[in-house]
Amino acid sequence: MTAVAPMARAATYEELVERARAGELGPDPRTVRIAVAFVTRQAVRHDGRGTGYRNEVLSLRLAGAVGSCAVEPGALPDAAIDDCVGADVARLLDHPLLPVRVAALDAYLMHVGPHTPENGARPFALPAGTSLEKSRARARAVVELLASPPGATVLVVGVVNSLLEALRSRGIGYVPCDLKGGVTEWGEEVVADALGAADRCDALLVSGMTLSNGTFEPLRRHALAHDKQLVMFAQTGSAVLPRFLGHGVSAVCAEPYPFFWLDAGPGTLHRYHLNCPDPGDRQ
Repeated sequence: MTAVAPMARAATYEELVERARAGELGPDPRTVRIAVAFVTRQAVRHDGRGTGYRNEVLSLRLAGAVGSCAVEPGALPDAAIDDCVGADVARLLDHPLLPVRVAALDAYLMHVGPHTPENGARPFALPAGTSLEKSRARARAVVELLASPPGATVLVVGVVNSLLEALRSRGIGYVPCDLKGGVTEWGEEVVADALGAADRCDALLVSGMTLSNGTFEPLRRHALAHDKQLVMFAQTGSAVLPRFLGHGVSAVCAEPYPFFWLDAGPGTLHRYHLNCPDPGDRQ
């Protein structure tokens, strides 16, 4: 069978999974196996910030690629790692746990279509620094992908205070949204119903973690139906989400493992933008 170009795109998440299962995007997934599975747990409270948070991420290594999927802390059973090690990708694409399926798809797509200029990625260098400095640098890289002018309102799904801070500095309004609810660093209410809030927003800025909780597809369809910009910031599914450029997703800031919060050294993000030069080239 003739291989399809690595960055072949899909109209829906289910279509992408089916094409991966069928071996249309690369090698037969029954013939490639996960060598390493691991979970990264992190708690953080940046110096000078009044609130903190926790991260938990499942990562799977396939040859030289690592695919990842964030989960709610404590939600992933320990047995999931044992399920993944030595398993072929096809089996994991049918695993009963959605985060395992997402991480397996991400690893497979990273293996067949890495973040390179040939595949449409534009590197963005993250400087070394403190956890807060690196968080703010990443936020700038993400927010630069938005075309929203001052006065616009952006739905932010997956509350990251540095992203909200970057929007505020540009005079852009936002509706913060997270399934956990709560309040932002500035005491603003965090809504739990993203799709319910989307109608009153001009653009969407969305975490890749929506892949792992099943909320990505409704948001993608909303953006497509209403011709709204949908920018994804992705540690979860960094190799998955660029496949939807032109099908509701307009830009992706992809951040594969290792993530910015793991060390103080420099790193690289990979930005994708639909039919547009690298945002860093804009004057």
